[in-house]
Amino acid sequence: MTSAEQHPNEPDHPEDTASSPSGLMDLLGVAAVLLEADGRIDMWSPQAEQLFGYTGTEALGQYAAPLLLHPEHQDAAIMLFAQVMETGRGWAGAFPIRHKDGSTRMVEFRNMRLTDSVGDHYALGLATDRSTLRQVERSVALSTRLVTQAPIGLAILDTDLRYLAVNPAMAAMHSVPVADHVGRTFAEIMPGASFRAVEAEMRQVLASGIPVVDQQVVGPAAADQGSDHAWAMSLYRLEDQHGTVLGIANVVVDVTDRYEAARRADRAQQRLRLVARGSARIGTTLEVERTAQELAEVVVPDLADMVAVDLLDSILQTGRTDTGEGPALFRVLAVKTAYPTDAARAIVPPGRLATYHADHPAAHVVRTREPHLISHVASGEHGRIAADPEAARLLAEAGVHSDLAVPLIAREQVIGVMGLARAGNPLPFDDDDVALACELASIAALSIDNAVLHHHIRSAAETLQRSLLPQVSPRHPGLEVAARYLPAQAFSEVGGDWYDVITLRDDRTALTVGDVMGSGIEAATTMGRLRTATATLANLNLGPARILKHLDEIILGLDPYLATCVYAIYDPHHARLQVASAGHLPPVLTGPGRSPELLDLPTGAPLGVGGVLFESITLDLKPGDQLVFYTDGLVETRNNPIDERLNDLLSLLTRPDPSAEDTCDRLLQQLRQPGGHDDVALLIARAE
Repeated sequence: MTSAEQHPNEPDHPEDTASSPSGLMDLLGVAAVLLEADGRIDMWSPQAEQLFGYTGTEALGQYAAPLLLHPEHQDAAIMLFAQVMETGRGWAGAFPIRHKDGSTRMVEFRNMRLTDSVGDHYALGLATDRSTLRQVERSVALSTRLVTQAPIGLAILDTDLRYLAVNPAMAAMHSVPVADHVGRTFAEIMPGASFRAVEAEMRQVLASGIPVVDQQVVGPAAADQGSDHAWAMSLYRLEDQHGTVLGIANVVVDVTDRYEAARRADRAQQRLRLVARGSARIGTTLEVERTAQELAEVVVPDLADMVAVDLLDSILQTGRTDTGEGPALFRVLAVKTAYPTDAARAIVPPGRLATYHADHPAAHVVRTREPHLISHVASGEHGRIAADPEAARLLAEAGVHSDLAVPLIAREQVIGVMGLARAGNPLPFDDDDVALACELASIAALSIDNAVLHHHIRSAAETLQRSLLPQVSPRHPGLEVAARYLPAQAFSEVGGDWYDVITLRDDRTALTVGDVMGSGIEAATTMGRLRTATATLANLNLGPARILKHLDEIILGLDPYLATCVYAIYDPHHARLQVASAGHLPPVLTGPGRSPELLDLPTGAPLGVGGVLFESITLDLKPGDQLVFYTDGLVETRNNPIDERLNDLLSLLTRPDPSAEDTCDRLLQQLRQPGGHDDVALLIARAE
């Protein structure tokens, strides 16, 4: 026997059983009164007692009209009663009745004729307080109007989360007709991962009764999978007056416009932060490659998944944007990806030269001076953005779907191109991304151009500097000599440091090291003038103090520069050294059996101060004794006291080297810091 056969009258839904009454009848307080054919009261319900004030004992057997109506309304009521009894047609309307307490109340009536089994007629009157009825009617009308016309989406779902009712606004939000909602589950109407959490929250609200209020949900509508919508959703559990859970109410407001506005505002804030970060992080040095790398690090991953920064090679070589007749020749300065990807192998590595076909975004940007945006790179079109077929294959396999190239413009010239691509980021580049990329490229282009200009000026100054320094012979009478010159690193300008070794009469040798205060071509030029003047004065057989005095007078007639200098003359026949200083760091004297020491010289003032007396001292040099002359770039740093660095120099010189050349190399290797911001001139003379 089947379950249906065992329970043939079992209802399909729990709400159809007698144990689940509606509360509406109780709310209306409907009273039932049964009248005999002559108008006397035969039955009187408890609700009638509440409505009219008379108990059953007081009402039963009484004529209804005199008991309940004012005299002026009794004739009309008796006539209506007679019509109902004669015709069998019911009557509905309102009458003012007289309550037992003497007050008058409007009561809504529904009157109908009843016939019993023997053919006798009775009148059944159903009555309720008209003010209560009107209140319920207004509430229903208001609810109906709100449900059907409100822009807020409203839905009722049962305990299985099947739709029982939705209003037109909800149907429009879902892009599903009202009729197609009823009987279908929430998951059927709103499929997809975005709404699984919503379904779980619905079940939680059903279980706990705790509402969810104004929670934002983002996802595609059922019939509009191409774009996201945003809703503010509230969930409430529905119960009857006995506490039985009936289902859940879903109240939804479409906030897509507000959500999109907030997203746009958030993206604008992100762009402002990115531009601010770019302004702070791009151009921290005057190194071309470093500046390009800083640009790449700002762009990835916030704007692009991969980036390449290319500079026209002619800019690096000549400072001009001369692309010639053929394709533009680029030098790749920086490449960065947001994550490990084979697409990186499709990009020319940094430091390499590259040319691109005429349709490549980089070539297009150089020709037009305008950004080149390919929002969607279709399948089979990766050759447009790749240098060669193999690179196109790698980009396609990596999922590159959007490409953007923007010019690097400085001094109204295109000096290079920044190429960006997206693969992991599913969004295509848009006009806002173009504007942001151009802003960052503009910041970087100015810094790169300054770095290139500095590079050319520095190269010219360094070339001039080296051309003015002598080629030192390692052997002089009684001396082994070694010298080194190192320019400042790329982010600083070349200074005016120099050294010289001059052969004098009687086998004597002049040794000098100096430093023109300042940097650049002007400082190098002043250094060349001083070195020339020193060589000329050396042939006049003057002592070190006299030489410095004449140099002081000479520099006063030159550009307003100051210079420090130490000048010494070694006489091998007497093994003596005369030395004088013009504000320069003291040389170091070391030798067998003695600790290295700084020579205690009258320091004097720098050359160019004017009117200063200089003094010389004389000391003996034994075979193996060694003098170390140097400029401040060897020992001065921005982070260490000069006394500490001089002690480091003395400590290094406690260990003898096989030759003066070896000592030069070791001192530079251990004292010269990476990225040194000043030139170094080093001269070592060892007595034989």
